Amino acid sequence: MTKINQERLVEHFIELVKIDSESGNEKAMAETLAEQLGQMGFEVTKLPVPEHITNGFNIYGKLAGSLEGSIVFSSHMDTVTPGNGIEPVIEDGIIRSKGDTILGGDDKSGIAAVMEAVRAIQERGEAHKTIEVAFTVYEELGLEGAKHFDMSKIESQQAIVLDSGGPIGTIITTAPGQQSLKITIKGKPAHAGLAPETGINALTVGSDAISQMNLSRIDEETTANIGVVRGGQATNIVMPELYIEAEARSLNDDKLAKQVEHMVSTFEAAVEKHGAGIEIESTRSYNAYQIADSDPHVVAIKAAFEANGVEPVTKPTGGGSDANIFNEKGLKTVNLSTGMAKVHTTEEFIAIADLIAISEFVRTYVTR
Repeated sequence: MTKINQERLVEHFIELVKIDSESGNEKAMAETLAEQLGQMGFEVTKLPVPEHITNGFNIYGKLAGSLEGSIVFSSHMDTVTPGNGIEPVIEDGIIRSKGDTILGGDDKSGIAAVMEAVRAIQERGEAHKTIEVAFTVYEELGLEGAKHFDMSKIESQQAIVLDSGGPIGTIITTAPGQQSLKITIKGKPAHAGLAPETGINALTVGSDAISQMNLSRIDEETTANIGVVRGGQATNIVMPELYIEAEARSLNDDKLAKQVEHMVSTFEAAVEKHGAGIEIESTRSYNAYQIADSDPHVVAIKAAFEANGVEPVTKPTGGGSDANIFNEKGLKTVNLSTGMAKVHTTEEFIAIADLIAISEFVRTYVTR
């Protein structure tokens, strides 16, 4: 018999997804959650984030417990676009959007699950571990909330991010690092009809480089992609400049460094061949992390799932999350599935049964 109040959980989730909170505009969401957590008895601290990133703030909350041990639960408050004016629809135990927006289960399902679990515990007066929450802004566009999170507030040695898809019981113990490349190729303009041979077409240089480049899936641990290309003024001008954004990811830091070096050197070789110029900005977006199945943190999470009759499965992912940043900052963190599906699309949905199951996991984990 579940101790989770389904009606209250679904109602709260729907309330949250109806609050517009695309990345950078999390203020209303953050204010709502800070107030609700305060009403539940959390000591809440609003943690500032630079204004050029968001109008909102990160939230730290602490609810002291009587059981030994302590845990941070983390979810992000922002959504991708189109995430304004979301109208959730419930059909056959599934919550989805009306179809013209995302749903926002990424990541409001995580927030709703943690808060319902705590409400259920408080209702029954159950003893629990100390519970900390770290709700972040601007995760979707570069994990900026986590990067600016004031870690001095956090007392726990480990954290659980609730921000993945897949079956309930999925534990992401391995995630890649990512390097971002911004490349500007500088050719030389010329009149395309009168004197094209006196120009250097930046697109020719770029396409020469890209045709020599290993991209897409490099191996089972490594990927690379060219995602943005901008350039050109008119058909009668030899293209003077081309701007390219690319990325590489790998579960292995050495492979990542090697792939980035390959991409950079391939661009540089083509530029030299054609007599063009180049500017390359290469930045590490986040580092990889890997946590062993035998780690006590993973073992405790598996035990809580098993106690609920859910089979836990540890696996790697190709995506980054706040878990990457928290691990980098010394807080041992895994990422769990909330059952969210088809995220970042207008077909996004979540099953109520999964929302209940992940709430039950949180409840079981903190009361053991």
